[in-house]
Amino acid sequence: MKSVLVVAPHADDETLGCGGTILKLSEQGYQVHWLVVTGMTKEAGFSEAQIAKRQEEMLKVAQCYNFTNVHELMLPPAKLDVLAKGDVIGPIAQVVSQVKPEIVFTPYRNDAHSDHEIVYDAVMSATKSFRYPFVKRVLAYETMSETDFGLKPESCGFKATTYVDISAFLDEKLNILEIFESEVGEFPFPRSRLALESLARVRGVQCNSEAAEAFMLIKEII
Repeated sequence: MKSVLVVAPHADDETLGCGGTILKLSEQGYQVHWLVVTGMTKEAGFSEAQIAKRQEEMLKVAQCYNFTNVHELMLPPAKLDVLAKGDVIGPIAQVVSQVKPEIVFTPYRNDAHSDHEIVYDAVMSATKSFRYPFVKRVLAYETMSETDFGLKPESCGFKATTYVDISAFLDEKLNILEIFESEVGEFPFPRSRLALESLARVRGVQCNSEAAEAFMLIKEII
């Protein structure tokens, strides 16, 4: 069976960026693995209640997506930029070596959140073709509230090059989003049901479908 690795800097990034695609690939028989790079801990300033709530949410989300496995690195959120690069690359590379994915999904590098930039760079190091020849495609996803606010002057912005029709999976994706109660707000908050549906409809228009998710194709080996 073909294997897919979805790398999320924080739990909910996978749903925002490629939730419909995950559902579609899972239905098609792919083994889909979820790699969550950061995690809530007491050391990072989170309460026991917050930690327990997030674990409950992640368990529900993993069941909804029918993930083959969930890999949690538990690195400190919003602090990846102060870690040695090897402390981020190494654990991600270990998961890549274990899963041997054919397709890897990663956040877009020029998102507003520094964790996304660090994770992208680490994924690039952990998918080098001469070390990980089984990786045939790497795609960057867009994350509402981060990609759209990544206004770095040197960046040309997120350029959609690949689309996945998620018309049959949009409602389920939006339902999964709402499991992350602490991350979701009322429209016009970017991580809201209506905002995410609106983006999916626009991406659908761009590829002649009812709803879609867009990606930047970083690498493909045919």
